[in-house]
Amino acid sequence: MRRAPIWLAALSLGLTALLAAPSAQAADTAGPAGRGPSLYVPDANPQAYRQAYELAREGKFLDAAGILAMVDTPQAVWFGDQTPAQVERMVRQVVRDADEDDAVPVLALYDIPGRDCSNYSAGGAADTAEYKEWIDAVARGIGSREAMVILEPDALALLPSDCGQDDAQGTKTAARYLEVEYAVDHLEPLRGTRVYLDTGHPGWHTVDSIVPRLIKGGVGHASGFYTNASNYNTDDANSWYGKLISSCIAYVGAGGDVAACPNQWWPRADAQSWLDANVHTPPSRMTHFVTDSSRNGQGPWTPPAGTYPDPQDWCNPPDRGLGARPTLRTGDPLQDARLWIKTPGESDGLCLRGTPGPEDPERGTVDPEAGDWFPEQALELVRFANPPVLPRS
Repeated sequence: MRRAPIWLAALSLGLTALLAAPSAQAADTAGPAGRGPSLYVPDANPQAYRQAYELAREGKFLDAAGILAMVDTPQAVWFGDQTPAQVERMVRQVVRDADEDDAVPVLALYDIPGRDCSNYSAGGAADTAEYKEWIDAVARGIGSREAMVILEPDALALLPSDCGQDDAQGTKTAARYLEVEYAVDHLEPLRGTRVYLDTGHPGWHTVDSIVPRLIKGGVGHASGFYTNASNYNTDDANSWYGKLISSCIAYVGAGGDVAACPNQWWPRADAQSWLDANVHTPPSRMTHFVTDSSRNGQGPWTPPAGTYPDPQDWCNPPDRGLGARPTLRTGDPLQDARLWIKTPGESDGLCLRGTPGPEDPERGTVDPEAGDWFPEQALELVRFANPPVLPRS
């Protein structure tokens, strides 16, 4: 809140008593053994501060404190659609602020051509040349400072060929792989930068489906991959999916057939037996991963059966909660961090669930556009947070 308005500072002081004691599972963002930098807390969406102010005016002090606690938790800073000059300046400012705080910023880069298959979060660079110029600007902005880069959510899980945007020759999909690999090759070599590639989430691609995409995208030159960005799968499901993907990459790297790898739907005992028999690479030499726990406190939403033509279970589902706080100490030798990648409180888009709209039929309201603040959802995330975002009396 380094550039928060004066009225917010006054509000924060008024809520200090509510936040005086840390939650039993407050964010543990320090590096291994408590050494090294923490994770960076960026400035929040201004509408979050406005919502907290309005809640406090209404006497809803616990809700107001919850909103402030949510935005005062480390989370990713998203970049996309800026010009190269703009993104260079903005990235440089974030990594400089983080460096002053002895913290590691998480940068979510979201500017790939054909982003989101031109759906709710459409946009991005016009072509490969423009994207390369944009990535070069990001690299200049980071320089030699530390950063964790979440590279292009959905870029590999949702290829142009997956949504009918490609030609018969697969030109756009081939370009997508080149764009992702270009970003890896120009960001990962920076002194303090770690780049992670997209896998979607455990309820989407099977292991043998996503691993070839990761390899083509250059995961062998990156720090690793991420899963569950902007989704709701549990920490347990995410960590298991990550382990299976990492193990399959190691198996394929040793000459194995990706089709033989166990996927997330196998019985765990059977999958673990397969790993024990076929993967002997030490964790230090395997591909690592990070996960998103920003909105998974209640797990995935199960839409009412037969209610909607397209339930869109990923799109502003009701009654979800904040998940476990971000940390660089996961206790898993393959998992580098648990992060808040999706900005909690910001909308997924205009969710119609297969109906004519304009209202979201599950909520009875018109959802904000993707990336805009969604006050109702923000309150749900605080109230249903697991673990709680505020200490319990």
